[in-house]
Amino acid sequence: MPTLHYNESASPVVTKLPDGTTVHRTCSAGIGCHNLGCGLKVYVKDGKLVKVEGDEENPISKGRLCVRCLTAKEYYYHKDRLLYPMKRAREDRGKDKWERITWDEALDTIVSKYKETVENYGIGAVSVWCGTGREASQIHFQMANDVFGTVNAIHPNSGWSCIVPRMAAMLWTMGSSYIEADNSIGFPDRYEDPRWECPKYMLVWGRDPLRSNPDGLFGHSIVEMMKLGMKLIVCDPRVNWLATRADVHLQLRPGTDGALALGLLNVVIEEGLYDRDFVERWTYGFEALAERVKEYPVDKVSNITEVDAEDIRAAARCIAQRPSTLSMGLAVDQNPNTLQIGHALLSLFAITGNMDIPGGCFMGLPPIFAGMAENAPVAEEEGEPEGLAKFGNIGVEPLGHDRYPAMSAIVNTTHPDATLDVLETNVPYKIRFAYAFGHNSISCMVPQPKRWYEAMRKIDFVAFADLFMTPTIMGVADIVLPAATFFEKKGYVSNNNASQPGQMGAIIPILEPEGECRADLDIMLELHRRLYPNSKKPGWADSEDFINSQLSKMRDVDATYADLEQYVIAQYEIEYKKYEKGLLRSDGQPGFNTPTGRIELYSTVLERLGDDPLPYYIEPKYSAVSRPDLAEEYPLTVTTGARRFTSFHSENRQIETLREIHKWPTVQINPETAARYGITEGSWVYVESPLGKVKMSAHLTPIVKESVVSCDHGWWLPESDSENLFDVFDYNVNQLIPHEENGPLGFGTHYKSMPCKIYLA
Repeated sequence: MPTLHYNESASPVVTKLPDGTTVHRTCSAGIGCHNLGCGLKVYVKDGKLVKVEGDEENPISKGRLCVRCLTAKEYYYHKDRLLYPMKRAREDRGKDKWERITWDEALDTIVSKYKETVENYGIGAVSVWCGTGREASQIHFQMANDVFGTVNAIHPNSGWSCIVPRMAAMLWTMGSSYIEADNSIGFPDRYEDPRWECPKYMLVWGRDPLRSNPDGLFGHSIVEMMKLGMKLIVCDPRVNWLATRADVHLQLRPGTDGALALGLLNVVIEEGLYDRDFVERWTYGFEALAERVKEYPVDKVSNITEVDAEDIRAAARCIAQRPSTLSMGLAVDQNPNTLQIGHALLSLFAITGNMDIPGGCFMGLPPIFAGMAENAPVAEEEGEPEGLAKFGNIGVEPLGHDRYPAMSAIVNTTHPDATLDVLETNVPYKIRFAYAFGHNSISCMVPQPKRWYEAMRKIDFVAFADLFMTPTIMGVADIVLPAATFFEKKGYVSNNNASQPGQMGAIIPILEPEGECRADLDIMLELHRRLYPNSKKPGWADSEDFINSQLSKMRDVDATYADLEQYVIAQYEIEYKKYEKGLLRSDGQPGFNTPTGRIELYSTVLERLGDDPLPYYIEPKYSAVSRPDLAEEYPLTVTTGARRFTSFHSENRQIETLREIHKWPTVQINPETAARYGITEGSWVYVESPLGKVKMSAHLTPIVKESVVSCDHGWWLPESDSENLFDVFDYNVNQLIPHEENGPLGFGTHYKSMPCKIYLA
């Protein structure tokens, strides 16, 4: 059982100041954020939010807070917040003809439309959509499986290019649900705990943690470890803040990550820098891997990636030192080479003996995530929908799993690209009902958003829950429900579904909901009650009961919402070297949770799924190497997705202070490149690929290579015409990205490696 620590000497959860202001300690669930758990102090007077500050007593964030939370008052009281349920006629989709209705009418309509759909067309016609970030994504699969009884849980981004490909590589080759850089997050004394050791090097690959703070890896933790002596190797086509402090910056050509990872392996193996004892005792297929990496000598890799050969050698020699650690990010997922990149990087840290040691790569426990295929729920309660997401019981399987059968081995959701195909063709059946929350697809995530927009409009009935009107809601919804902020509801936060050491925190309701806003969790529970009034499903009585049921699944950590509410946050430890202690396998034997019981450098799982069992490199499909016919007209490469402090994907565009900081959708262009095209700072330009074009404001900066431009993603203009969908199709860079050009087994796509040209608008 993981050790759980509460700070019993911390300040009270609520403190009253002499002027009557109350200060409430809580954990954030993101005002546009993917980092769950920053500590907040929320100042309230006369029932009104005054300001938000960082909580210095939070042992993880230590009083630090990003500008999004610091502007929370603007967010909370914004004039454009959705405050009441609304409806409009189906024929008025795209028009601002909303009519306020009661919650009863809204929920009764959703229930009625659902029952009508299932009765007339079967459960396959039902879908539930959710995006990423906020804690809404925690209940996506419960909403789909347990409320609406469907396997069509839709996360609309091409190739499932968000964490799932990384998790597949981790599970299939290492037997661990999530592997992350060890930043001592579970220890109350953090870096002073004698069990922890500061990494000698951290390899940061395709990630900017100072801006994104992803999945429990707080960016400031990296800075803290740098102060303790840790050095950096950064792999990124852009020069971010960490890259300027790195011993080696591997500024590669976008999309060539797989070749670079194999080049690093080549150096470590050819120079004998690997840990022979660990390789012999705990890995499978080393000889085969050694033969494979001979195909990727450093000079060849240098030519492919445009990274200096000596930098590749220097980086590999640094990484081979123990302990060293790895933080790989979304750029790994957003690449058709995604599984191969993950496999190669994880193999690199395995053969150097850096897995699951203090200061190395911490291996997460087996998954408890509801969306993982092995954890698909089964109908048991009388009165529940038949065959809760158990493929055979309802006569359908998640869309696209017939074409991409590997999906069924990792995640119990539809394949995103196949979902668009089904929406456009109605084969094998027509999707007629959609419930969506935490999701703004035509502004973010999906390639070719105009196709998705037209396809979603074909759905018979669409209901959304969100905090603001978005282009997607305006374009396709029939009913919209006003969602609550984390100031107005109960919830919890945890790192990587508690598979990693870290924190559990309470989201504590502090303010009365504005208007008639309700928490996504409360909406889910109410829909469940209306659909199954006789159900006695454990954990579904109310929001606190549900939270307790989720906490009870988390590695036998003995915590309840009441405990977390009392102390705000708890830290929990998970042991190192679990493979020696039988903590990774269900049979309790030493080793890894893989078919061979070892780290699989030669993956028997990938082999059974029909892929090459060893990592390999695929040149991006649209690059100048693959498509020289395109290179003359489209001589540059566009990469997207770089994070900004002011926004999370398509959120926060309404907030005045944040727009003052970053006002317009921006393309970063090297000054030498800009000069060739007559582009000056602040010019409006078109960025065009063979698939479409988008308008951006030019920012001239040497942080990008001369051959590369870097475009903001997720842009729309809330201040513009709502019936023109807030000009989303003028600014959404995903119009440059292809549909269904995935890598082997259906994962990843070309978000970061499309050919383009730029010219003045």
